[in-house]
Amino acid sequence: MKKKRKEQRYVDKPIYRGGRAAMNTLIKENLKYPPKAIKNKIEGKVHLRYEIDYKGNVVRTSVISSLGYGCDEEAERLVKLLKFEIPKLPRKMRLKFNKTIRITFKLPKPKPKSKKKITGNVNLTKGQKIVAPGGSKVTYRITPTTTTTTQPSKKPTYTYTVTVS
Repeated sequence: MKKKRKEQRYVDKPIYRGGRAAMNTLIKENLKYPPKAIKNKIEGKVHLRYEIDYKGNVVRTSVISSLGYGCDEEAERLVKLLKFEIPKLPRKMRLKFNKTIRITFKLPKPKPKSKKKITGNVNLTKGQKIVAPGGSKVTYRITPTTTTTTQPSKKPTYTYTVTVS
């Protein structure tokens, strides 16, 4: 007759619903990059230790490795948003669990400037300059359009192509 094996763990660890991927998406969605860090172009990782109570709430955080410029406070705020599920504990124990996490701060990429094409009818007089909003560089090309009319009294028409860069 075989002996019954005891379970390997006496107490199960807290679990985040949805797993690590769900935790990462929650952090990415709620991360607000501190203005001081953006101004000083700070990037890196904040390493935190946090404590989970018997209800699954994060009750205390401490910074292990710091970035500064408001990143530490933001990382602590994010970790306090997490809510864990605690498996059933034996004999109604009220335990606290400690875990660590690294939160990465990476500067957002600047949006590339796109070239705008201005279309429409523009009436220009001789010597008039085209000024774009924001002081952008303006180039333009004038191409005459030919009209096949028998009336010589009509003035020729021109098409302007304006590019703002």
